[in-house]
Amino acid sequence: MRSEIVIVGGGAGGLELACKLGRKLGPEKVILVDSRLYHVWKPSLHEVAAGTLDIHQEGLSYQMLAHDRGFTFVYGEMTALDAGAKRLTVAPVTSPSDGEEVLPERSIEYGSLVMSVGSTSNYFGVPGARENTISLNATEDAERFRLRLLRLLAQAERSKEPGGDGRSGLDIVIIGGGATGVELAAELREASSVYAAYGFKNLQVRRDVRITLLEGAPRILAPLPEKVSGAALRLLEQRAIRVVTDCRVTAIEKYQVSDSAGHVYPADMCVWAAGIRAPEFLSALGLPTNKGGQIEVDGHLQVKGVPGVYALGDCAACIDGKGKPVPPRAQAAHQQADFLVKTFMNMASGYPPQKNPYVYRDYGSLVSIGHQTTVGSLMGSLHGLSWFVEGFMARMMYLSLHLLHHKAILGSVRTGTMALARFLIRRTTPLVKLH
Repeated sequence: MRSEIVIVGGGAGGLELACKLGRKLGPEKVILVDSRLYHVWKPSLHEVAAGTLDIHQEGLSYQMLAHDRGFTFVYGEMTALDAGAKRLTVAPVTSPSDGEEVLPERSIEYGSLVMSVGSTSNYFGVPGARENTISLNATEDAERFRLRLLRLLAQAERSKEPGGDGRSGLDIVIIGGGATGVELAAELREASSVYAAYGFKNLQVRRDVRITLLEGAPRILAPLPEKVSGAALRLLEQRAIRVVTDCRVTAIEKYQVSDSAGHVYPADMCVWAAGIRAPEFLSALGLPTNKGGQIEVDGHLQVKGVPGVYALGDCAACIDGKGKPVPPRAQAAHQQADFLVKTFMNMASGYPPQKNPYVYRDYGSLVSIGHQTTVGSLMGSLHGLSWFVEGFMARMMYLSLHLLHHKAILGSVRTGTMALARFLIRRTTPLVKLH
């Protein structure tokens, strides 16, 4: 198998790149490789974990998108790269039920390769973190969290019934006060109230579902303006979520978390949201990587010293045209995908790649605090100018980001139709997934 452009990783940036190039160049020239069959926008995984978003309704089939948007989809995990021969290897796919081989190992030759494999959790060597926490890196992680949450809620409900042992609910500890941790904490508080309305009637959620957010920095959402951080803290505290800052976690056991000050936090469930790094397999591919495992790229997103190989998104250590490191955000992956679309279209038309390097443009950040409100900052066109936003309008802006991502891969008409369909489906289904 051979293709002019091979993209490994169907996250936000990789999938947008495949769809935009596929529409222009066709399936013979564009291949997308991914180890999963469905695409889910990663910033929505906290909703999947809380049960307020059904993964089976939200997921978009890569095979369907390949057919509709004009690229070829190859299912499987990339395991090896021969950059000199411009060839990569995709592992065989086996049935999870009986281990029978469904697809054999495959080799793909390429003209240009784009690595867009996202990120995974960075545990920073904390004892017990990998073994005793759940990280929301992928859909299966979010589903595992949701099912465990349902089981614990059911156990807590039974303990409150006559003849029960009277256990005092459950404790959820979230380590990391960045956007993922804050959004998950708020979503869990709203979801626990809905679960109570759907049958867990013996639970008083603010008393019996205790949520603690631990952050090592002096404030949550540390990279964002202090006003945004303060507003988020106020909204979390209004929802009876305990926030502990300046907290350095030193050990995580099965049912408790310890910090450097000697405090111990009970934990029936523990979520790790304290940092990310590039997937570990990248270091075995022979590509230049930094201490965080990210692939080192130049200003045009080409891997340093490896002709024909590019990287974008969280897995790329990119210094933009202004000499600043590009943060691992969805908006950066979107911008980098657009940059590479222009690069590859120039090459396909016989023109040289773009002369000017990629420059990251920060349009601000929005953080969801449940389904009712959002806080954040919007960046203006003037350097250093920003506006604080909060409430319903900020929530609408947050929702529009998801729709803009779908528009980039589905087009305007299908995105509008899908949004309407999901709105109508929500009117006839539970507000949380109960099974």
